Amino acid sequence: MQKAIFFGAIGTLVETSDLQRRAFNQSFIEMGLDWYWDTATYADLLTRSGGARRVADFAANLGEQVDADTVHARKVAIFDEMLRREGLRLREGVRDVIDTVHNRGLALGFVSSTSEEQIEAIFAALGNELDSAAFNFIADKSMVSRVKPDPEIYEIALDQLGIAKDEVIAIEDSPESAEAALRAGLMTYVTPGALHVRHDFPAEAVILSTLSTDILEQQRIAAE
Repeated sequence: MQKAIFFGAIGTLVETSDLQRRAFNQSFIEMGLDWYWDTATYADLLTRSGGARRVADFAANLGEQVDADTVHARKVAIFDEMLRREGLRLREGVRDVIDTVHNRGLALGFVSSTSEEQIEAIFAALGNELDSAAFNFIADKSMVSRVKPDPEIYEIALDQLGIAKDEVIAIEDSPESAEAALRAGLMTYVTPGALHVRHDFPAEAVILSTLSTDILEQQRIAAE
């Protein structure tokens, strides 16, 4: 019997890819870089984890020298400004799954390897749609030495909640994150983000067009 659901990334809750892309492009302008990431370019870059790493890799491919951490830090600040200005809405099915998890007395985890500040900004932008208090455990990248696709962050979540790997369903949105959940031994469902739909996902992951409470019925989840 399952005891918990883990949402494994910001993208499982909200769609932020285009907002992130726009923030990168504004950062490039402010940093004096003659770069522009269109949707196709950014979708390709998303096959690699970590915003600063994407900037560094892109610069290396162009033979340019940039301070990737500074460029990324400015992008994060711009992204946060956009969140406050534009707000966010939950992806389809997320609210129903969370409500059902609570009604059944199951544990709810948010197992993201992004920064604590970014996670707080996301919840602030969601306003009344979702409060961070809905989660029994929230992970962020300060807790790990190895980011996804390494399973370390999932292993920490399991340990903190005292739950076995075969008692959890993970929901992910990208190939790297799905791989992390699978390597941790979790049943893994994927609702691909808008810019991940054409990416190759691990064969063991179950791909869903839309998240729904069907995943709970299929796994016969019940609280003990």
